[in-house]
This record gives sequence, C-alpha cells and structure tokens, in this order.
Amino acid sequence: MKTQSENYTICCPEFEPALWDDKILVWDNKLFVKGSVCTFFYLPLNYGGTIRRLTGHIAKGNGTLVDYMMLSDHTSKWSTSIYIAVNKDINGLKIEKFSGKYFCKVFEGSFNKTGKWCKEFEQIAKSKGFKFDKLLIWYTTCPKCAIKQGKNYVAILTEVE
Repeated sequence: MKTQSENYTICCPEFEPALWDDKILVWDNKLFVKGSVCTFFYLPLNYGGTIRRLTGHIAKGNGTLVDYMMLSDHTSKWSTSIYIAVNKDINGLKIEKFSGKYFCKVFEGSFNKTGKWCKEFEQIAKSKGFKFDKLLIWYTTCPKCAIKQGKNYVAILTEVE
C-alpha cells in the first residue's frame, strides 16, 4: 500500500543551498508579487491557498517564478506578507521592487526550528557587523516536497547596510 507522500508528485524544485548560504545578494528593482496570509500566533492558516492563487495569476499573466523564491515577512502574530519573485509585472497583482544588499543564510531541518534559526541568524548577522531591520524567510519547499526530497532547507534573508 502506498502512502500519501509516495503518491505525491514533487512540485518544488530541488534547492541548491551552496548558491545561497552565507551570501550577499545584490538586487536592483527585483520584482516580487505581494500577497498576504492569515496567521494564528505565526502559524499560517491559508498559506497553500494563497500561493496557489498567486501562482495561478502569475501563470495566467504569462509570468514565471524566479528561482522559485517565495519570501515570508512575519509582520505580526496574525498576518504574514508573502513576496514571490517574478520575471515581469503581472497585471492585477501588487508588485513590490526590492533593491539593495541582502545577507542570506541557509538552515536545514524541520519547520518548527524556524524561531531558533531566526535567533541564530540575527547573531550571525550581528557578528558580521550587519545592521538590519526585518527578516525575510524563504521556505524553499512545501512540507510534502521536503518529505519526498528528504531535505528541508529554509533560507533567512535581511537587507543589510
């Protein structure tokens, strides 16, 4: 008998941590579609539905995802802003442009370690002399793909001065 994860088709591309870990990314008007997810004490309630809705609009607008990058900005216990990197402006969707230098660090393990990783990330960034305001979290695979691929990478980024 097959389990649900055995029947599940991988939807998330494999993530290459070496390309992102401990790197400074320089962006000049990098395009992102912006969405919002309801959360309950930071636990997302409609993350999958929001991602499906936004990526559906992106596909209908003949856009493509860039690096399959979907950043989460946990703005409060009740809401998370989602930023999906795209190759072009998509009509009908809110577009944000990111410019600047972003420090990125990759972690591996269960999603429930995100809080611990954020604290570790802040210590690492401060030890490098970076001043920063907020953290952006890139959950590089959905939970089902993480199980199927056998790895769960989470990248944390922040704009640095």
